[in-house]
Amino acid sequence: MTAIEAPEESTVDTVRKATRALARKFDYEYWLEKDTKHEYPWEFVNAFAEGGWLGAMIPEEYGGIGLGLTESAVMMHEIAASGAGTSGGSAIHFYIFPPAPIVKHGSEEMRREYLPKLAKGEMLMAFGITEPTAGVDTSRITTKATKIDGGWVVNGQKVWITNAQNAQKILLLARTSPRSEDKPLHGMTLFFTDLDRNRITLRTIEKLGRAAIDSNELFIDNLEVSDADVVGEVDKGFYYLIDGLNPERTVIGIEGVGLGRAALELGTKYVNQRVVFDRPLGRNQAIAHPLADSWIRLEAAEMVAMNAARLYDAGLPCGPESAAAKYLGAESGYEACDRALQVHGGMGYAKEYHIERLWREVRLLRIAPFSQEMVLNYVSTQVLGLPRAY
Repeated sequence: MTAIEAPEESTVDTVRKATRALARKFDYEYWLEKDTKHEYPWEFVNAFAEGGWLGAMIPEEYGGIGLGLTESAVMMHEIAASGAGTSGGSAIHFYIFPPAPIVKHGSEEMRREYLPKLAKGEMLMAFGITEPTAGVDTSRITTKATKIDGGWVVNGQKVWITNAQNAQKILLLARTSPRSEDKPLHGMTLFFTDLDRNRITLRTIEKLGRAAIDSNELFIDNLEVSDADVVGEVDKGFYYLIDGLNPERTVIGIEGVGLGRAALELGTKYVNQRVVFDRPLGRNQAIAHPLADSWIRLEAAEMVAMNAARLYDAGLPCGPESAAAKYLGAESGYEACDRALQVHGGMGYAKEYHIERLWREVRLLRIAPFSQEMVLNYVSTQVLGLPRAY
């Protein structure tokens, strides 16, 4: 992997300290209540909005604070590690990477109208890419936008769309030209448009974890969007998404690390206090060694993620590094949560110890936003030069 020098430590340290203190004002009981009641964590989001953190990667001229992915990754790590997990992480990271295509390719009018609102937390957006029949092959989406005078009419279906119950806007990917075998990723267009409930039917998906953040199916029926809603050029939408993919992978990876560290902190505390056979559980190497091994793996995963973030901020290629960050963050985070649950014994299954929620949330990261197998496919073909098997 390529490596470059870290940015000025003081900036990263300032972000780490400030966001750690803010995130930890919301304790495990807060997140247990939000998870149990399926309530969106608006108090948490508003606190980060008041601190200006929602606009971390939005340029200052559009109301943000213009930080890089390095600082944003540190912030997302501290959020997950505070015990917020992906319930807090997802609520904030949707202000970090989904707006990237708008920042880089949206019209000046679009940037000036919407980016300040996102930075202040006055607007929530959804990210409408995934479809039930396309899976990880985005080139095969069937949601279609048909040209009309002054705009487009969109019809189709999306699935696993976060925030749709509360969002006012959606960054929506649709086919505007037929798929061709020689250029399968050409012919898709990004629209940043109103999430019009008169034309979009929402259906909440009941799921294993992260119940505080809604996931949805979307059924789009003759949604009219204007030409002004097009992000960049028609038919080039997928290529604009790439501007958000590497930050997304890095952020997901570092959130996995944060989740693992939260679980490790709880697990270590428990085995130091729990006495079995007249001795603390943590004195047993069968208990201590797996936790120590997870600490080592989490350290390594964080280093890979932070290197990917620094490469991105320097404008250097970082596809393999960001993919590796997602892979290692998800694996090490899941393993740490699973081990922390295991050392709690039966009490790890009890909600009052909070490990089971972290375990449920971190499991998602091995599946989404794309599977670990797809990371290995990418590395084997793009890094190692092996032939494609898919």
